[in-house]
Amino acid sequence: MRLTILGGGGFRVPLVYRALLADGAARARAGGGAGRGPAVTELTLYDTDARRVAVVREVLDRLARGRPAPPSVRIADDLDDALRGADFVFSAMRVGGTAGRMLDERIPLAEGVLGQETVGAGGVLYALRTIPVAVRVAERVAALAPNAWVINFTNPAGMVTEAMSAVLGDRVVGICDSPVGLVRRAARAAGADPETVAYDYVGLNHLGWLRSLRSGEDGRELLPGLLADPGALATFEEGRLFGARWLSALGLLPNEYLHYYYFRRETLAAVRGAAQSRGEFLDRQQGAFFERAAAEPERALELWEEARLRREETYMADSRAASGGWERDACDLEGGGYDQVAMALMRALAGGGAGADGGTGAAGGTGAAGGPVRLILDVRNRGTIPELAPDAIVETVCEVDADGVRPLPCAPLGGAELGLVLQLKAVERATIEAATRGDRRAALRALALHPLVDSPDVAARILEAAGYGAG
Repeated sequence: MRLTILGGGGFRVPLVYRALLADGAARARAGGGAGRGPAVTELTLYDTDARRVAVVREVLDRLARGRPAPPSVRIADDLDDALRGADFVFSAMRVGGTAGRMLDERIPLAEGVLGQETVGAGGVLYALRTIPVAVRVAERVAALAPNAWVINFTNPAGMVTEAMSAVLGDRVVGICDSPVGLVRRAARAAGADPETVAYDYVGLNHLGWLRSLRSGEDGRELLPGLLADPGALATFEEGRLFGARWLSALGLLPNEYLHYYYFRRETLAAVRGAAQSRGEFLDRQQGAFFERAAAEPERALELWEEARLRREETYMADSRAASGGWERDACDLEGGGYDQVAMALMRALAGGGAGADGGTGAAGGTGAAGGPVRLILDVRNRGTIPELAPDAIVETVCEVDADGVRPLPCAPLGGAELGLVLQLKAVERATIEAATRGDRRAALRALALHPLVDSPDVAARILEAAGYGAG
C-alpha cells in the first residue's frame, strides 16, 4: 500500500513515520498483521522546499534503523509524481510557510483583534491563501489517483476539507487531535479507561463540545460528576483552561480552542502582551532546527526530538497564561494525536477494522475486533446537525470501515452552541466562496461576520493589509 504525504518537509512528518513503524511492529507481534489490513510499504514525500524534505528524510532514516522491514521512503519530483498510484494521501501543507503565519497573526493584532492560525481573522487569512492550493491538489488527486483516500491535516482543517470535498466528495476526511486529546484527558480525570469509554462530541473543527462520557464497563454517564468536581477538573488541561466555575455553568466540556471565544478579552490581552507570536516562535525554532540538522545530519533525530518537545511544551501558551499560567502535563507532551487518528482511520478504510486487539480507544478509535472503528472526524454533515447543509463539513463521532466513513446520529446542539456553529459555518462558507471565486465581497463578509472581529471597518483594513482588498 502506498502513502503520500503532501508537505513532506513538515516538522510533524516523523510522527507519522513513527506511527507507521509502530504499526509494523504490531503486525509482527500479531503474526503478519492479521486483522490489521494491508501494510504501508512505500511512503512518498512531496514538498516545495527541497532542503526541508531532505532533513525530514534524514530523520526518518534514523527512526527506521534497527526496525524490521520499515516502509521505504522516496522523495517525489513533483505533485503529479507524488500522487500517481497512491492509495492514501495525507495533506499536511503549510501554504506560505511560517512567514505567512506570522503575517496572519500580526496583521489582525495591529487592529486589536485576535491573530491565530485557525481562529478569528488569522484563520480566515490562512484559509484564503490555502484553499486555492488545496482545491488544485484535489483536482490532481481526482485525475491521477481517483480511488485514493485523502486524509486532510492542513489547517484550517474544516474549511480546507469542505473545499476539497467539492471535488473529491466523501473521499476526503479531515482530522484533528484536539477532540481525541480532550476525550482521553477527561476519561482519566473521571477515573475511567480512555481505551474503553464511549463519548458524544459534535461541532466544527476547533469549535466542538464533549457532551457525554460513558464508562465502558457499565455505560454509566461520567460527565456530570466530572463537571461538578473542581478537584478532578484541576487535573487536566481543559479543566484548568476553562475553570471549574465556567464548566459547571456550561454543563459541557469545550474543545480547547473555544477558550478564544469564551475568554476573548483575556486571551487577546495575553497574545498582545507576549514577546513573540506563536508563528514567530515556530519560525525561529524550526528555522534553527532545519539549519542545524542540515549541517549535522548525524544529529538530525536528536535535534528533532529536542525541538518537538519544546514545541509541545509551549503549545497554547497564551491561553494558559490567560488562565493563570500552568505547565502542560508530561503525558500530553508525546506529540501523538494526529498520527494516531490518521493511522486508525487509514487502517479502517483499508479493511483492517479495529484490529486484532479490539481497537485503540480514545487514543484513536473504538470497536470490536475486526469491526468498525469509531473516531472523531471532519466529514460531510448528512443531517448530523439538521440546521446545516448536508454537504457542510462538521466534526463529530463517526463509524469507519472499508465501506467508508459514516457520521453517527447525535442529540441536538443546545441553543448557545448551535448559534455559534451557525455563525462560524457562515464565516467558513463565505471564506471558501472568496477563496475559490476571488470574491472580495465574500472575503469581507467572512471576516466581518466572525464573532472575534468587532467591526466591518476593521475587517476591511485587515484584508487590505493582507493584500486582498475589500472592494
